[in-house]
Amino acid sequence: MKKNIAIKKTGRSDSNDSNLESRSSKICATIAPTDNLNILSSLETDALVAKRGTALYETFRRCALAVLNCGSLEDDTKKVLDNFSDFEINVIQQSRGIKLELINAPADAFVDGTIINGIKEHLFATLRDIVYVDSILKQHDHINWNTQQGTTESVFHLLRHANVLRAGEHPNLVVCWGGHSISRKEYDYTKEVGYQLGLRGLNIITGCGPGAMKGPMKGATISHAKQHYKEGRYLGLTEPSIVASEPPNPIVNELVILPDIEKRLEAFVRVGHGIIVFPGGAGTAEEILYLLGVLLHPNNQDIPFPLVFTAPASSREYFNRIDQFIHNTLGETAQKKYQIIIDDPQEVARIMKQNISAVGDYRREHKDAYYFNWLLEIPREFQTPFEPTHENMAKLALNSNISTFALAANLRRAFSGIVAGNVKESGLQAIAKHGPYKIKGDSAIMECLDELLRSFVQQGRMKLGNDHYTPCYQVVNK
Repeated sequence: MKKNIAIKKTGRSDSNDSNLESRSSKICATIAPTDNLNILSSLETDALVAKRGTALYETFRRCALAVLNCGSLEDDTKKVLDNFSDFEINVIQQSRGIKLELINAPADAFVDGTIINGIKEHLFATLRDIVYVDSILKQHDHINWNTQQGTTESVFHLLRHANVLRAGEHPNLVVCWGGHSISRKEYDYTKEVGYQLGLRGLNIITGCGPGAMKGPMKGATISHAKQHYKEGRYLGLTEPSIVASEPPNPIVNELVILPDIEKRLEAFVRVGHGIIVFPGGAGTAEEILYLLGVLLHPNNQDIPFPLVFTAPASSREYFNRIDQFIHNTLGETAQKKYQIIIDDPQEVARIMKQNISAVGDYRREHKDAYYFNWLLEIPREFQTPFEPTHENMAKLALNSNISTFALAANLRRAFSGIVAGNVKESGLQAIAKHGPYKIKGDSAIMECLDELLRSFVQQGRMKLGNDHYTPCYQVVNK
């Protein structure tokens, strides 16, 4: 059932930050933003009021619920929404700013009647980003979202509005990709890698969810503390359609919600100075193919971009399968874009630190910004939002007679569709109505794809608690 966000106007504010009433496993609360949070301008607030009852409100409600549902072991978006179908969030406009009124919110977001500070900041960051994109950024006359440059400009403006871009800081941001459904041993390994990165003064960017997105941040907090490094950055990048299945973990101290998966991926590679990939599933494969496709573009051949795949010894098979798939589909040139380091967190961190220094040298020599990689060319194939309908999935060109980076782009879209069919509400509904997606292509490529996907299923990497996983796809040889 759709819930609208009511806008209430009042001339005075309650002096209490949180006014709560417990209702079993759900709580009602009124919360105010922290002093240092970039809250709404009057223009943004007026725009929000004017668009009362539109899809904007439902998007905000769903993302807010995901933020409050942090720590949940459920990655089925529909189930999350059904479990809290009575959740509502009201924006209260006041002379001294705004507050958020939460009705039937998940109780786990509160401790002794007070909302967790990290979750509170994430709530207001969610409001900031969703309103900014819909009411402000899309109104920029000079930004054409349908062009290559315009898309990059939109990502830049969103990150700048969220105070993510910091001029003058030397390169030190490491992107960590990996699955939200991983084993305890893999999770502990991601923490150790994060710890080693933090010892070397490196900061962490992830997709902000659980599993391999939380572990590196948690490890880095310890080493940052040991080094008395007080400015640790734990940047989380997400997007509305995935946030419910991968809610931001509370360690994230800078949260940004991008409009869609393509802009989220572009934000990673524009802001990050190197990328580490841990074991995951279809979503991790999508990220790998995105980056390899971008790096394989002729205009990016000489741009340094450190990329390391790493796992504990017990998970070596995951990257063996990934490496073989890349070899068979994209070739040896793609394999040269990364290195695989197994069961050696110190070496991972050492290599990343060393190569990020080379990134800084290259940016300085070519007069590119440290905080945003303008020189990297991202073709429209990687920017255009892909809607994983049954028709679009069946039409993907997965053939050997197209360019390597174009094949990487279409393989990325195939995995994006599988992620949607596994955990996103729109994908789950489409599968329930029309059956599995049909993925078609050259027989050699389809055999490699089918083998890789079967290995993900066998390793339990498709969904949380997937003992009885039913594939949302069928691989079909032409």
